[in-house]
Amino acid sequence: MPTLPREQPEPAQPHQARQTAESFGTDAQRYDRARPGYPHDLVARIVAGSPGPDVLDVGCGTGIAARQFQAAGCAVLGIEPDARMADLAQARGLRVELATFEAWEPAGRTFDALVAAQSWHWVDPVAGAVKAAQVLRPNGRLAIFGHVFEPPAEVAEPFAAAYRQVAPDSPFSNQPARRPLEMYKAGYAKIADKIRETGQFNDPEQWRFDWEQSCTRDQWLDLLPTTGGLTRLRPDQLTRILGAVGHAIDALGGRFTMHYTTLATTAVRAGAP
Repeated sequence: MPTLPREQPEPAQPHQARQTAESFGTDAQRYDRARPGYPHDLVARIVAGSPGPDVLDVGCGTGIAARQFQAAGCAVLGIEPDARMADLAQARGLRVELATFEAWEPAGRTFDALVAAQSWHWVDPVAGAVKAAQVLRPNGRLAIFGHVFEPPAEVAEPFAAAYRQVAPDSPFSNQPARRPLEMYKAGYAKIADKIRETGQFNDPEQWRFDWEQSCTRDQWLDLLPTTGGLTRLRPDQLTRILGAVGHAIDALGGRFTMHYTTLATTAVRAGAP
């Protein structure tokens, strides 16, 4: 999906685009309500492959993934730079420290697992991998994962057309409405490369989970404003895009099946520190 209109140009590297990175808290309640959780098999596999229950959640947002790890018996500490997101996560029972991961002070604390759910692209990929090694216990697991949000063409094409009309100067306005899964897989392969470069982890693994969910018109229109392409649009721009997408879903009978792919790059901290 498009990331941002070119109102105030930001750096090409996602982790440097702080205005976009910290725009998701504009409506934290909607974000928490609309964003999907993560496959139970993914959570179970991370927990089973970690030496203990202590989990650090980097970029925890409102705590969507963290609550799943808590339900699996883990003790979770969240790190989140956006106070609006952190406040909601804390209100729902998560311990959160307000900071970017790069600036966060572990104060000697270490963890059995470090997870980043839909958030690692906002972390410096080099500094983040090095710091992950520093805060993980021996045999601790680093797990970076996220969803591929690509609705069917009948929904994606009207979205792309409306976005081009609303934000014609966006650097993303000429991109195809749907991007191939291989593009996302390549991104996770790059994450693996940065993890290898630290020399502190066993060889990273790539995991994939395919699942689907029936999505109503209202559910999809609730989720769309929480995505990076829309969080910084004006209300009138957002209304135009949601109107076009809503009309397209109405033509499908008011709902569609969303095919999700959740990708993960994961690696185990090697040896003794």
